[in-house]
Amino acid sequence: MEKKETKKGGILNWIERVGNKIPHPFVLFFFLIVILSLLSLVMSKLGVSVLNPSNNEIVEAKNILSLEGLQWLLLNSMKNFTSFAPLGLVIVMAMAIGLAEEAGLLVTFMRKSIMGVSPRLITFMIALVGICGNIASNAAVIIIPSIAGMIFHTLDRNPMAGIALGYAATSAGFSANLIIAGTDGLLTGITNEASKIVGLPEIPVTGNWYFMIASTFLIAFVCTVVSEKIIEPRLGKLKNDKKISNIQSNEVTEIQSKGLRNAGIGLIVFLAIIVILAIPQDSILRNPETGSLVNGSVLFSGIIPIMFLMFVAVSIPYGLTVGTIKEVSDIPKYMTKGIKTVDSFIVTAFIMGQFIALFNWSNIGTIIAVTGANLLNQSGFVGIPLIVSFILIMSLINLFIISGSSKWAMVAPVFIPLFGLLNYNPGFVQIMGRLADSATNIISPLNESIPVLLGYMNEYDDEAGVGTLFSMTLPYSIIILAVWIVFLILWFKLGLPFGPGVGAYIN
Repeated sequence: MEKKETKKGGILNWIERVGNKIPHPFVLFFFLIVILSLLSLVMSKLGVSVLNPSNNEIVEAKNILSLEGLQWLLLNSMKNFTSFAPLGLVIVMAMAIGLAEEAGLLVTFMRKSIMGVSPRLITFMIALVGICGNIASNAAVIIIPSIAGMIFHTLDRNPMAGIALGYAATSAGFSANLIIAGTDGLLTGITNEASKIVGLPEIPVTGNWYFMIASTFLIAFVCTVVSEKIIEPRLGKLKNDKKISNIQSNEVTEIQSKGLRNAGIGLIVFLAIIVILAIPQDSILRNPETGSLVNGSVLFSGIIPIMFLMFVAVSIPYGLTVGTIKEVSDIPKYMTKGIKTVDSFIVTAFIMGQFIALFNWSNIGTIIAVTGANLLNQSGFVGIPLIVSFILIMSLINLFIISGSSKWAMVAPVFIPLFGLLNYNPGFVQIMGRLADSATNIISPLNESIPVLLGYMNEYDDEAGVGTLFSMTLPYSIIILAVWIVFLILWFKLGLPFGPGVGAYIN
């Protein structure tokens, strides 16, 4: 295996060297649990507490090392593991991608799609697809980086840069999209509840749509520039024959083209079925209470199994056509191979599930979020300094609490009324929260996607570690956050609407 050529100096190389000394995520989270337990002991003894603005209840730090805490851990450790949300998502999507990859569909599709396309357009399209992939929630974080790495490898570009690009687009650009997604409905509902505290007007689910459409293209452009001007030149070339030997630059054969055509027919049929099922007002894909196809709908809430079925619908016709699927037993066999690619994550998920559950049980996460929010509330800043301060505080909170809805549920009751009394529209405040929540996703050490990303990276470079990942993603995070803040301020100064009927100020 040829070693990658990198520049010897610079802060990013220092971050990589130091970061790669960080233990395996399993060991790292074990030590984090130890630190968290000691912190909970100290905070509980000191009587640390906050007022949770979402329900006006006093939240006190709870001691993990107490009899109650240890009993709770023993009784709930298995539940903490099996109910760890990313676990099922990763396994299901690994099965789907494994089927498509082993059948040969992904490789052939990439060969067919990249012929004659300029590398610059490929970079932008990966970023654009990754950003729009948040309609599938966290599934995009699992799918896009893997495919992006393969595409870069096929183009004789560094696949590590492709993985970083896919990860940055899907995570740092999480809130942007060209269409209304489930995130819009979820956050809007929380915003409107917080607005009732001081009688502010409610906003529609499309309240951020205009800004997010523009942000989709902006962040895709930023990702393209960062990838091609910073990340790829720094990484240099990486040639590693260990990775998927059947990815070559040869042309697609006639039988493979026929397989792609049949896969396309399978996709059309599948999408047609989804559309037909979604049309009736009492459709199983709609919100059972409101009939909506967006806000709280089964279509978006159940997007993971729907995507799994979509992969099956396109992979089987392709495999049957080209002969990679000869009998029914090949299907579960290929899915099993897909699961093997995330076996490291499954092991790590056990300890991660315990940490997240203990973090929530001890109330330390709530205390950190509410305390940070209160500090900004008491700062006395107004105008642009207040806007920037709020975004930066939310970005820092995001390093500790990844769930966007959880963070927003805790801070919205504080900041929606605060900004509302200053005549700022709740939809504008929501935009600020979403921007901050997205940009620092890729540099949070608590991001549950890290073990999966490390697995993808190790397919190309055995020595890649946490430091390698963060050294590649830090430039994306800093630049996306800075550009997005400037873009928001310009939008704000120009008085443009953020969505239908939603401006910066309350009318």
